[in-house]
Amino acid sequence: MAGLSEHLPEGIELLSVRHDFFGGSAQANMSPRPLAATYVLPVRQEYLDENLNAGIEHLLASESIKVQRTLDARHSRFKNIDVRGFIKSIVLKNETVVVECRITPAGSIRVEEILELLGLDMEKLAAPIRRADIQWQAAN
Repeated sequence: MAGLSEHLPEGIELLSVRHDFFGGSAQANMSPRPLAATYVLPVRQEYLDENLNAGIEHLLASESIKVQRTLDARHSRFKNIDVRGFIKSIVLKNETVVVECRITPAGSIRVEEILELLGLDMEKLAAPIRRADIQWQAAN
């Protein structure tokens, strides 16, 4: 951990390190793939209200959540995607919204889509969004 910390930019703190062995020589040559990511959204006090609570409850209760995703840099092509299956959990904890997202071969939900679905934007956040965790699995 100390060796890794030496190479991080100033202001970045390494909190923990865990090494997972995927076992077996055949698996040792395979690249791991992400399964889930956890994002922490620190919300300004004045936006921690019933609208945010209701939005979280609505998303979690929904069977389907459609978003329109831009497919190119010119914003000329779009695709409608159901992102509900990518949301594992959303928890309002203290002054933060903690979102755990599934990552599949078909994709995942984007952070900007999470913000939009919750009715949040950068002005409503008290600090930068932080990716708190990534769960990995050996590729098949």
